[in-house]
Amino acid sequence: MKKLLPLVFLFLLVSEFRAEAQKMRKNEWESGLLDKGEKVGVWEYYAYTRDGRQVITQKYDHTAKKLVFFRDFDDVSYPVQTPAGTWNRQHLTQPPLFLGGDAALAPFMSKLNYPVQAQSKNIQGKVVVAFVVDTLGRAVDHKIMLGIGGGCDEEALRVCRAIPNQWLPARIGSRAVVVQHELPFTFRLAQ
Repeated sequence: MKKLLPLVFLFLLVSEFRAEAQKMRKNEWESGLLDKGEKVGVWEYYAYTRDGRQVITQKYDHTAKKLVFFRDFDDVSYPVQTPAGTWNRQHLTQPPLFLGGDAALAPFMSKLNYPVQAQSKNIQGKVVVAFVVDTLGRAVDHKIMLGIGGGCDEEALRVCRAIPNQWLPARIGSRAVVVQHELPFTFRLAQ
């Protein structure tokens, strides 16, 4: 028993030091541990429902680099690339997700600049950019699916291409699949 006391004391000391090195970070969009400025362990990412409730949208293990949980808001089919290279619409077990959810994506989407040409011609509306998310979570092959002109299409494409490759690939069962994903960009003049 006397030999165990120093070991127990050492364990408690190391545990306390480790806890000091890791800091808990929590805000309205995410919570988890930081270790030397890096996200470690399981982090929770949040969003708000239409009635104002905060809900968990993702749990991601940054140490294992693995999605633990996601909240599926819609049950839509996606264009999925087959091994032969053709595209078929299929329902997914997990859609492509941006790591951290919409709150993490918002700062990149907010870099949208309203083109002067579109403003002078009073062009408003939604531009939809489609891109392929591969099995490694990289976004490639960006293209305009729905445009409104006046330089808005090019601006939406610029912003979408600048979003970092922090996508979690889509899955059917446990297998990652290549899918086409769409992001809408809204251009609205201030009134």
